[in-house]
Amino acid sequence: MCGITGLFLKNPSLEKDLGSLFEPMLLQMSQRGPDSTGFAIYRNPASEPQIKVVLQSPDPSFDWLGLSSELRAILDPDLVMTPNYNHCLMLVSTDESTLNRELMQLLPSLGLTIVSIGRHIEIYKEVGTPETVAECFGLKRMTGSHAIGHTRMATESAVTTAGSHPFSTGNDVFLVHNGSLSNNNRLRRSLISQGAVFTTDNDTEVAAQYFDIKLQQGASLEEAMTSALSDLDGFYTFCIGTSNGFAVLRDPIACKPAVMAESDDWVAIGSEFRALADLPDVGHAEIWEPEPAVPYLWENALKVPVADTRAHR
Repeated sequence: MCGITGLFLKNPSLEKDLGSLFEPMLLQMSQRGPDSTGFAIYRNPASEPQIKVVLQSPDPSFDWLGLSSELRAILDPDLVMTPNYNHCLMLVSTDESTLNRELMQLLPSLGLTIVSIGRHIEIYKEVGTPETVAECFGLKRMTGSHAIGHTRMATESAVTTAGSHPFSTGNDVFLVHNGSLSNNNRLRRSLISQGAVFTTDNDTEVAAQYFDIKLQQGASLEEAMTSALSDLDGFYTFCIGTSNGFAVLRDPIACKPAVMAESDDWVAIGSEFRALADLPDVGHAEIWEPEPAVPYLWENALKVPVADTRAHR
């Protein structure tokens, strides 16, 4: 099962309402994924050399204040930490290699994990229904340019926070997935030989690492999606987030459901239409089922005309 939702705001005046528009979309996918829920939101971009890091603790009462004092001494005296339930958003001025090195030495002993790193992205995910998780993290009150969410029905691995979607393996890039990969073990071994590090047995992390490595090797996101059609066996609907927008890809059979809609103000995806039904002016939006094996990509930085973004259809 599993449910995917995504909303990309083409009209900047709506960014203040992103959370209130996106939360009902996510809640509509409750029946498709009651085991865990996660979402990525792009907002409040950090200015160089600052980096945004979201950390997660299994303990909602974790002492983030004590950790911030320790990290200020190691990384940045002006570091800012903002707790949100059992996650914490950290804003730090340092280079990414130093950040990763220091955090990898410190965090495992504290039972903490890195959920996302980037200048735009924040990921929040936890075991529980969409209603519970959205309320815990205050999704309705969040602002931003775009958000993508996932509701998981665990079929291939345990119900854990680590196994929840989204999976972020690259700076400001993440992936959610509805479906299953049949060659994920072979692909995992190949990716490890190319430097990938895995933290779960979830096949979605394999797909996320695949796209991350392709991008690191210089491929565009559309080129990586085209390569995935031959490299990834199985059935899937992928939604991939970047700092500039999001992309959608279905396998050549397209047995996993997906519906998209686009108006002058927004682009949206849902595993079922009911996730899109309450968006503003949806009655005048173009609504379609994304074609099998066709990459769809929207990026606000490019300001691509609507006719050109749909050239594959």
